[in-house]
Amino acid sequence: MKKRIAIVLSALLLLGLFSGCNAATTSSGGETQQSSAQTQSQGTVDGELTTIRVGASITPHAEILRAVNEQMQEKGYELEVIEFDDYILPNLNVESGELDANFFQHRPYLENFNEENDTHLVSVAVVHYEPFGLYPGKTESLDALADGAQIAVPNDGTNEARALLLLESLGLITLKEGAGTTATILDIAENPKNLQITEMAAAQLARSLPDVDMAVINGNYALQAGLDLNQALATEDKDSEVADTYANVLVVKEGNENDAGIQALAEVLTSSQTKEFIEETYHGIFLPMF
Repeated sequence: MKKRIAIVLSALLLLGLFSGCNAATTSSGGETQQSSAQTQSQGTVDGELTTIRVGASITPHAEILRAVNEQMQEKGYELEVIEFDDYILPNLNVESGELDANFFQHRPYLENFNEENDTHLVSVAVVHYEPFGLYPGKTESLDALADGAQIAVPNDGTNEARALLLLESLGLITLKEGAGTTATILDIAENPKNLQITEMAAAQLARSLPDVDMAVINGNYALQAGLDLNQALATEDKDSEVADTYANVLVVKEGNENDAGIQALAEVLTSSQTKEFIEETYHGIFLPMF
């Protein structure tokens, strides 16, 4: 009988010990869940970095994004950079939600794209400016530019206008009054040299140089092709209103501007570390605007 009582008491003691262990585990789990919730608010879930998918042109946008990834990791985020060589898909993919953001365009292009495609994209940070340049092809100087020479320009909305405005500033053409940032070759009012202005996809301009006399090329595509801004026969004035108008911006779908991850990305893209990276890496080809 005493032996049975001892066994029962031992069993009760063990049950109490297990109950105590379970209580401790629950308490520990509660603390872990609280810690996880706090971490999640900073961008991580269960200790894992939260991924932000960003579409970008290869140069310099993707390079800049990779350079700021360490700053983003410190905030609990990991950038997944998807490279594009066109100006259409990265906007459509942000609109559809396949991308969280993109970084490749300036505001006039963004506004024009929204209007033409019924998209709902907005700028959340102004980052840098890429001066357009007129680069030599078969003809090496403006003085040598012959009547009927061929000059290639971007064929996309506002970038075509920007190229034409640069040609107008050089006295090569005159645009209709009020054409401004929506100008196309149809708005050329005077063309004293009868220049053949050829519209072309921006990504193809640098490759066209052996076949045309000159080309007006976007800064990112010029650098990607190994061109130096010092090789340009003329460039936009970096201190003009053009620089502010055509500064490149971080873009998201409307309604996502205040997302914690997007705000973190906007912050690091305009940090002193990023400014130093742009200045030291691109030597004036791309200029920080913050």
